[in-house]
Amino acid sequence: MAPLSGRRGDVGVCGVGGFIYAVGGHDGISCVRNVERYDPNTDTWSSDVAPLSSARSRVGLAAMDECLFALGGCDGTTSTNIVERYDPKMNMWLKVAPMNYRRAGAAVAVLAGFLYVMGGSDGESPLNTVERYSPTEDSWTICPAMGSWRENAGCTVFQDKIYVAGGRDDIHELSTVERFDIKTFRWSPVMPMKSKRNQAALVALNGFLLAVGGNDGITDLNTVEIYDYETNTWRHFGSMKFKHPGGGAGVVKMEQRDAL
Repeated sequence: MAPLSGRRGDVGVCGVGGFIYAVGGHDGISCVRNVERYDPNTDTWSSDVAPLSSARSRVGLAAMDECLFALGGCDGTTSTNIVERYDPKMNMWLKVAPMNYRRAGAAVAVLAGFLYVMGGSDGESPLNTVERYSPTEDSWTICPAMGSWRENAGCTVFQDKIYVAGGRDDIHELSTVERFDIKTFRWSPVMPMKSKRNQAALVALNGFLLAVGGNDGITDLNTVEIYDYETNTWRHFGSMKFKHPGGGAGVVKMEQRDAL
């Protein structure tokens, strides 16, 4: 896979419209506001995407209604509650209603027409608070809090539930996993991962849940774990070529198959 045009970590990554977008991040010197788009069919990145309104890393990113939503982040000093929506057809970012809480490194998911944001850091400590955005009303509503305070957690929708895995609390990297059922409006614990994973990516692919990379508090990880919903178990699923803490993962359709 072709590399990005420049170095960046703590980047937001999301797939929409058959492309993968890399949004914001940190280039090792400062936060950046630029956005790049990856075409899996040509294995190329394009830099002709409109930038964010401000430079920030640890941005939450999600796709909804064929648009991208960039939530919160940190400018290097302060966490923000800013939310922006990107329309690929117009190549334009537009600010929408801000979140109730400032969040960097928050978990983000889209389910049943709502955009959910969970945890993150307000710049002083990790959060367990949860809120959801209604695009029709352009407003945020407070939801039940998670069982754990966590930032930099992996998050995805799997089996019609929101899964949040790993991350870090005030003291430790986490292996714990919990899921939110929008029908009961309750959080429940799931079998923990085999490894502690801060800044890991969580991806649903071909009926399974994959936890990719991260950091266990001692070293960066290149390992992958896979979760089986039927048996409520995690198992090791190989290793990547490179270690990936603070990276991102997205899934797009490629010639009748899913690609990660």
